Amino acid sequence: MKRSFASLNPQGALHVAIFIEERNAELYHRFAEMFVEFRDSESLEIASVFWEMAAEEKNHSSALQDKYIEEYGNARCALTEEDLIEWIEVPKLEDGDVFAATREGRTTNPRARALQVALTAELSAQRYYSDLAEKTPEGKLRRLYRELAEMEDSHVAYIQGKLVPHPTNDKKAN
Repeated sequence: MKRSFASLNPQGALHVAIFIEERNAELYHRFAEMFVEFRDSESLEIASVFWEMAAEEKNHSSALQDKYIEEYGNARCALTEEDLIEWIEVPKLEDGDVFAATREGRTTNPRARALQVALTAELSAQRYYSDLAEKTPEGKLRRLYRELAEMEDSHVAYIQGKLVPHPTNDKKAN
């Protein structure tokens, strides 16, 4: 029977959070491979962003795995993301409109369009974990939700920093 993420105990929530980060790393890797197949410079630039995001998600997964081992050792947990009702932090190409050269009449560079896919997913996860932290009574689970929200905060800041135009990037866009 499927369950809500909010119904999980701290061990289960942390375990599933690891699966979420690993799934995203795999999704970004697949996105990158798809764009490499187009073999034009814009697609290769988009692919490089997705490879970079895959590495970031893998780093998040590793950090969460270290935390799991620190707190629970080698204790097994049978839960995976497949056991959940909701899907958390799913990067979607259609949300980022990566294929379109313009959005609302404004031209954006391919790197920014790819980063927007990641930003949308990370903001969604950050809001989700923050909301859970606010609704959860003080204790281990609330602390975990706060840590997950803070991890997503740092990822959002990282992506937003990459979206800020740099003088050398402005020349490329023109």
